[in-house]
Amino acid sequence: MPSLLWFVYFCAVAGIYLHIPFCKQQCTYCDFHFSTTFDAYRQEMVNSICTELRLRTSYLEGKAIETIYFGGGTPSILTKQELTQLLQTIHSNFQVKEGVEVTLEANPDDISKAALREWKELGVNRLSIGLQSFKEDDLAWMNRAHTVNEAETCIQLAQSEGFHNLTVDLIYGLPNLTMEEWRNHVQKVIDFGVPHISAYCLTVEEKTVLDNWVKTGKIQPISDEAQGDQFLLLLEMLEANGYQQYEISNFAKPGFESIHNGNYWKGEWYLGVGPSAHSFNGTSRSWNVANNRKYLKAIEENETFSELEELSIENQFNERVMIGLRTVKGVDLNELATISALPEAFSLKKQSFIHDGWMTQHDAVISLTKEGRLRADYIASELFM
Repeated sequence: MPSLLWFVYFCAVAGIYLHIPFCKQQCTYCDFHFSTTFDAYRQEMVNSICTELRLRTSYLEGKAIETIYFGGGTPSILTKQELTQLLQTIHSNFQVKEGVEVTLEANPDDISKAALREWKELGVNRLSIGLQSFKEDDLAWMNRAHTVNEAETCIQLAQSEGFHNLTVDLIYGLPNLTMEEWRNHVQKVIDFGVPHISAYCLTVEEKTVLDNWVKTGKIQPISDEAQGDQFLLLLEMLEANGYQQYEISNFAKPGFESIHNGNYWKGEWYLGVGPSAHSFNGTSRSWNVANNRKYLKAIEENETFSELEELSIENQFNERVMIGLRTVKGVDLNELATISALPEAFSLKKQSFIHDGWMTQHDAVISLTKEGRLRADYIASELFM
């Protein structure tokens, strides 16, 4: 199959993602896997993740590691000793490229001068800070552990300690968030000189606190129109200040795009370790059990801790459509055709979206317009095989 050969022969680099399933407290909107009661087994978890790394050295078939990403959860909870153990295990078992991008997700309340110096000493060269908002009421509503003052000072502190490859997270579409407040949030990040911004629309995920609030009428979500207006304001402000939207939710000054996340969107291979982590090797996906105790037990007893899905032609086709439409590069129809001939329904829908002003086509590449990006998930699903 040509598409599989394309992955195998042209994917020369790979990434490692480490899911650290610990958090101080639960955010109202979050459905990621984590635990807030972990002190009794935190070292056991680090040991088990190191064991998984050693067990899965063959997964990436000797490809050079270009990126290492500590996600979660809250990786900034880890001590210097714990981070050192994880990084040493990677370097001892994989071929790591010189200048590897090492990203650490950090919450503002964990950022101190001492922590920043430790992270830098360990080789962390990209910091992803979960700010979310500069409004005290919103931070309290989201049950974030930091204050507005911590959100503001942590950026300046990181920059003063030499962390210039910074990204911050912001959330829009919050109940009662006005356009003016959202404008101020975005402007503040611009004024701080942060070169990368990830902005996410608040979504109501099942079995979260937010989901319960919506179902019981405690919270009234804002309209899709209001969310769309905030998204378009974000685009306008960031583009005017030299940021490029290289993926639906990600904006960067030139040279500050996330290599790790960018490789996801290009179809590069990656190994995910830790509870709930996902992996991809071109022909299949696997995902680890999303339960800390089950994960620890399986590692200890050398039992299976993950599930595997071989990607069908349909899976590959749909993934290339979905991932491509989320990026500035769009979908190359010639490349897509190497996976499968384009269905007639695909071509008809494509023309319809172009007519509606949601999509453009230049040569063999289709991409979304600003209006189309508001409907990215819907458009992708309509083009699926």
